[in-house]
Amino acid sequence: MPESVLESSPKRTLHIGRDRPIRISTGHRLLHHDGKCSRPHGHNYEIEVTITGELTEEGWVVDKGEITTIISEWDHRFLLEEGDPLIDAFEESGDSDSVVVFDSPPTAEVMSLELERRLREELPDTVSDVGVTVGETAELCGGPV
Repeated sequence: MPESVLESSPKRTLHIGRDRPIRISTGHRLLHHDGKCSRPHGHNYEIEVTITGELTEEGWVVDKGEITTIISEWDHRFLLEEGDPLIDAFEESGDSDSVVVFDSPPTAEVMSLELERRLREELPDTVSDVGVTVGETAELCGGPV
């Protein structure tokens, strides 16, 4: 009996958002920054994801919905670094579910690392590599080398 394409296929790569990035609107501030980024502000981020792994029985590396579900958890939220007094202000106002707390400053570079970490945790063991690029502005983009 001939081997199926799925059984004989090498690892494949799935690109999500390469030609049309996933867009989320998110606020943040860089608490210890000396410039204007220390003030609360927001961006319309553009996110691209690359996932490499073995094909599943369904014929894909992962279901795109698994990726977009994780990314959408940040949409219309405010990203803050642990210890930022704004965290308490959101809690006192009853909007604590609007905040995502990071261990590090919520820069585009840190956001890309955090999304990569989250995806590695959530995706199946058939995934071998995850890369995320986060575009904050047309001039600034953070991601893997």
